[in-house]
Amino acid sequence: MTRTVNIGAAQLGPISADETRDQVVARLVDLLRQGAAAGCDLVVFPELALTTFFPRWFTEEVDGHDAYYETSMPGPSTQVLFDEAKRLGLGFAIGYAELTEPDDDGSVHRYNTTILVERDGSVVGRYRKSHIPGHDNDEPWRPFQHLERRYFEESDEGFNVWGAFGGVVGMATCNDRRWPETYREMGLQGVEMILIGYNTPIHYAPDPGQNALQGFHNHLCMQAGAYQNGTWVVGVAKGGIEEGVESLAQSCIIAPSGQIVALAVSTGDELISAVCDLDWCANYKDTLFNFATYRRPELYQRIGSQKGVIVPDHVSNQP
Repeated sequence: MTRTVNIGAAQLGPISADETRDQVVARLVDLLRQGAAAGCDLVVFPELALTTFFPRWFTEEVDGHDAYYETSMPGPSTQVLFDEAKRLGLGFAIGYAELTEPDDDGSVHRYNTTILVERDGSVVGRYRKSHIPGHDNDEPWRPFQHLERRYFEESDEGFNVWGAFGGVVGMATCNDRRWPETYREMGLQGVEMILIGYNTPIHYAPDPGQNALQGFHNHLCMQAGAYQNGTWVVGVAKGGIEEGVESLAQSCIIAPSGQIVALAVSTGDELISAVCDLDWCANYKDTLFNFATYRRPELYQRIGSQKGVIVPDHVSNQP
């Protein structure tokens, strides 16, 4: 029996600094409802989907932007999103700024986090961003700053996968998509859907010559990752001109062949969707990119068994 998942990529337009959390969540709920009307099983939101991209501003103290972080998920403002998704019977993935509870020594941690929520409203997976770009000190020479390294820690949890939506699902965030090990680590675990949210400014201050290539590089790395690992990849942007900074849109859904099967045409709030046949992954996992034969088969099997992920036969029954 063919395993299909109708996936919606819920692109967001700009979120202004004075937009309230409730106002943003109302936009997300509207996109969820569009997803339900399109028959989606899963709706994917972008990185930092609840706030403006606050690392573009420097504060003297690292906690100067803590009002943009979530201390629980769901929380007071986001509970309605979980409730509506459960009522509609669809799942979602969403990126946000996470502020942890204090450790025993009183220290807290700040992560750029994405969670995966099943159709019953339960959180089945959490990913904290590994590849943190930008800089960590005030650099006023830039037209705007990219202080992710100041306001987020790099995670050491690695790239995990989860059994959900009838397949094997992984997550990554923004800059992670540029690195081949992101896809390969999940590929070795039999991943069939990788969900990636991003906030990518078109102007790159260290080398503006790359500006014109932002869209090309965005799709290039995700299409290569999909093809080389036989997996669907869903790339979802927060785009448009936000607080004077133009960010890339071009949200897309990419097949295991590397082909783009759905593409956003605006820079604002927009839902695109595709019916994704997870069994298509086997066309590449079992032939050209057969990890069990060609790529460290002992690691491929060991990772899958350690994770305890429920995976389809073409993964679990490899020799």
